[in-house]
Amino acid sequence: MAEHTKNYIAGEWLEGVSDVENRNPSDLSDVIGHFAQADEAQLNRALDAAREAQIEWASYGLERRQNVLMAIGNEMMARAEELGRLLSREEGKPLAEGKGEVFRAGQFFTYYAAEVLRQIGDTADSVRPNIEIDVRREPVGTVAIVSPWNFPTATASWKIAPALAFGNAVIWKPANITPASAVALTEIISRQDIPKGLFNLVMGSGSSIGQKLVESTGINAVSFTGSVPVGRQVAAAAATNFTKIQLEMGSKNALAVMDDADLDLAVACALNGAFGGTGQKCTASSRLIVHDAIHDAFVEKLVAGAEAMVVDNALKEGTQLGPVVSGEQLQGNLDYVALAKEEGCDLLTGGGRLERATEGFYMAPTVFAGTSNAMRVNREEMFAPIACVIKVGSYDEALATVNDTSFGLTSGIMTRSLARANHFRRNAKTGCVMVNLPTAGTDYHVPFGGRGESSYGPREQGTYAQEFYTTVKTAYIASGTPE
Repeated sequence: MAEHTKNYIAGEWLEGVSDVENRNPSDLSDVIGHFAQADEAQLNRALDAAREAQIEWASYGLERRQNVLMAIGNEMMARAEELGRLLSREEGKPLAEGKGEVFRAGQFFTYYAAEVLRQIGDTADSVRPNIEIDVRREPVGTVAIVSPWNFPTATASWKIAPALAFGNAVIWKPANITPASAVALTEIISRQDIPKGLFNLVMGSGSSIGQKLVESTGINAVSFTGSVPVGRQVAAAAATNFTKIQLEMGSKNALAVMDDADLDLAVACALNGAFGGTGQKCTASSRLIVHDAIHDAFVEKLVAGAEAMVVDNALKEGTQLGPVVSGEQLQGNLDYVALAKEEGCDLLTGGGRLERATEGFYMAPTVFAGTSNAMRVNREEMFAPIACVIKVGSYDEALATVNDTSFGLTSGIMTRSLARANHFRRNAKTGCVMVNLPTAGTDYHVPFGGRGESSYGPREQGTYAQEFYTTVKTAYIASGTPE
């Protein structure tokens, strides 16, 4: 990675008005690079270029557009080892997860490459004589994409790929904490057969560039993934211009473990869901709701599993948990540990910062028991390797506890009962439901999203993405009377 990296605006790599330093959270002595920060003038240049380029891109033949997306996806998958290492180096997730994320991101592009050809509309007869009706989808226009740091390549890709597939222009503002992955993806896209200005990378802070982007009258739609407070700001800014919005925000996911569950499988799913990605997943299961009949046995195995997990440098072979992404994030996690203790939770393992061979933001996987669903640690999203166990006395109490939250992204149940599994699947108030699986882990060809404060607007991924990235046009055609 170059020492000083530029933004990509209107088909050119441009210096910023300033830059930010990017350090490896596994090794604070490792400076990955310095990354350009755009100003309002550069953002406006990107907006003007995108508007013109989108018209040209929408007129491309279908196979020409398909080839662009296929080329992007194939290159990402072919370079998953290299780009995954870069991702893990700057974000902190274990190398296997970094490689897997890049490969999956490539699959988003190849999936939507195929969707380019799915140009099938609807026809109807009018209620009036000699009139036919044609219904089809058209690009929404210029899309602002604001993506998070926890999945810097995958989340951006599942937004960028459908935006391009359905004929839109893109202005992408990635998270400032993971800019190297954004530049790597942009470099691949920049070499494709696309009009100048169709795709723009505009790096900068959320409070400046991000806010100006979502407030712009030159934006037709905003796809945002991030926190609830920022999501509210995005919604308020977009509403002024009646800009279409898609928001993926917070979560407080629960895994319900019933008395008839396979105990070893339940513990494995809980460890995966709570601590995978160092707990920094919007689908992480931070609430473990456990039936009292198996509570003690489950907790004993959970603690043993957490203590056996290898926490180390993300690039080191055998690492299961890397560092958290930043010093600010680590401090926030430790503040939640202190809060849990104040609320009367029982700390069973973890709870502190760890020292390793390289200085980094390492934290031990943490388990609290004796918690209740009324506690703040079970109401607020922590985004940390912290799991809180809640004891319940029945399936009904477990389901009620799962649903007692302002969020509603994912939930899961561990049970051998088909009746319980089906009842839970139908009655859990979340957008995604997992049965005998971790709460984290979704597929790219089906819809993703939640309820409540977790999501707002059309679903992401799969064919459902067209609801956001396209607009429907209904045409009436008078055919006349045959002579």
